[in-house]
Amino acid sequence: MSNDVVIDCLQYNNWDRELFRKTRDGGVDVVHVTVSYWEDLRETLLNISRWHRHFIHNADLIVPIKSAADVAEAKRTGRLGIVFGFQNCSPINDDLGLVQILHELGARFMQLSYNNQSLLATGCYEEDDPGITRFGRQVIQEMNRVGMVIDMSHSAERSTLHAMELSTRPIAITHANPDFFHPALRNKSTTVLKALGETGGMLGLSLYPFHLKNGSACTLKSFCQMIEETVEIIGIDQLGIGSDLCQNWGYDTLEWMRSGRWTFVADHGEGSAEDPSWPDQPSWFRSSDDMPNIKSGLEQRGFSAEDINKVMGNNWLRFFHESFGAAN
Repeated sequence: MSNDVVIDCLQYNNWDRELFRKTRDGGVDVVHVTVSYWEDLRETLLNISRWHRHFIHNADLIVPIKSAADVAEAKRTGRLGIVFGFQNCSPINDDLGLVQILHELGARFMQLSYNNQSLLATGCYEEDDPGITRFGRQVIQEMNRVGMVIDMSHSAERSTLHAMELSTRPIAITHANPDFFHPALRNKSTTVLKALGETGGMLGLSLYPFHLKNGSACTLKSFCQMIEETVEIIGIDQLGIGSDLCQNWGYDTLEWMRSGRWTFVADHGEGSAEDPSWPDQPSWFRSSDDMPNIKSGLEQRGFSAEDINKVMGNNWLRFFHESFGAAN
């Protein structure tokens, strides 16, 4: 059995047994799943409870991942590993003690903000970005202590740089691309990428059409050229995949992702109000089955087998080793 792994460090799907099987059979070993967007603590606990039922009823297909060692066990038994993460800090409310409790329940990633200003940090759609708040500083310390990864995928630039400055452990941007590839507010500047590389952080490259050059028409060649150019900025050891795949949902879920409960009108920051539908994925990446296409594209760009395997999952696995345990 190969020691190489394939890890997708962000998907938000309406999971069922068939999708678990398809993802596993597509060659993916581990998926970081979204357990919360705007949910408060009680709602997040209900989501975790639903995942517990998934683990019971699909024990032959999936297994929870709480440590890097769990990844090896998942691969040995031929099951898909599931890592819990939050795309917002809403599950902790305003209670610092909930960081440890949610870590004990399996949460290994938490974004400090999701598009908007939160109690911790500023989201990428706000006009002003004062950086990490007083509460945010305490949360960063606690996340560092217990082994929960700080994720700044939807956060604004100053807050992201500030989080790297304050954190004693490397942070992650689990699903975003460089803004030289596409100027989406969610994509990251070269300044952020350089700082991420210098601090040992990880960037998960996104396949979400609104983050891609030419959107749904983005070509595999263009995407892999972007990877090549990003390596020059951040280094080959700091890159992975965070596809941001969203499958098995209706349009109402897309509105929930964007708008939560904070607005009475639809927020179309990443899409068009005239086209109320999910964006089409590029033809070469419609599901986890298409992960091998990225490998092929990187081969055509001249990447070595070792470097391809780093991008496809080995870098994330190393990061899990370094990040999921309590601080020494």
